[in-house]
Amino acid sequence: MTAYFFADTAVLTGRTLRHVTRSVDTIITTVITPVAMMLMFVYVFGGAIDTGSVSYVTYMLPGILLITVASGISYTAYRLFTDMQSGIFERFHSMPIARSGVLWAHVVTSLVANLLSLVIVVGVALLMGFRSGAGVPAWLAVAGILFLFTLALTWIAVIPGLSAASVEGAGAFAYPLIFLPFISSAFVPTETMPAPVRWFAEHQPVTSVVDTIRALFTEQPLGDGIWIALAWCVGILVVAYVFAMASYRRKTG
Repeated sequence: MTAYFFADTAVLTGRTLRHVTRSVDTIITTVITPVAMMLMFVYVFGGAIDTGSVSYVTYMLPGILLITVASGISYTAYRLFTDMQSGIFERFHSMPIARSGVLWAHVVTSLVANLLSLVIVVGVALLMGFRSGAGVPAWLAVAGILFLFTLALTWIAVIPGLSAASVEGAGAFAYPLIFLPFISSAFVPTETMPAPVRWFAEHQPVTSVVDTIRALFTEQPLGDGIWIALAWCVGILVVAYVFAMASYRRKTG
């Protein structure tokens, strides 16, 4: 049964990936916003923000990577909503294939599409002066954290993709996720914020993820931050998965 699940998911993932490759503009659109933000913050505001010995593009890149993911998963919700409205789910479920494979195909496609977007954004950051002395283990750790973060947000995207009443509603949920890094340590040190805002910034998931990735890039001690970041990612993933699967069962039951 497990072998059938993986085989069916692979075939269905190929289908959704073809939709992405035929619409390269979706990946371009996904990276335009974070790249524009990176250009603006580095070349307009960067000189006014003190980040010590770390260049500002290096300081703020982790936050831009998270915004890239948040921007990309809106298309996951859009593709899911479109498939639900077209009746493709019902047609697939009438075939002898794993029912959950249809959903997992969208999740895997989200991971692949976001990987491409992240690579493009890192490439632009390198052109802007981003440099890191981090070794292979540190880069693998960054990749692992971004993978978990993307997976968690993708399962959040599944919920509106299945339950939204309109295509606009399916994608609009991503706006708060894109905004969240602005109230974190992504662009300015939290010490410069007013006390209530600082408290929120220091106790929300984006800050712990950003600080961990930044420490890996700059070869700084990680402390307990990496475990907090992992706990946030895993916790969000589990909760989002439970609610997404419950919504999926209601829609297809």
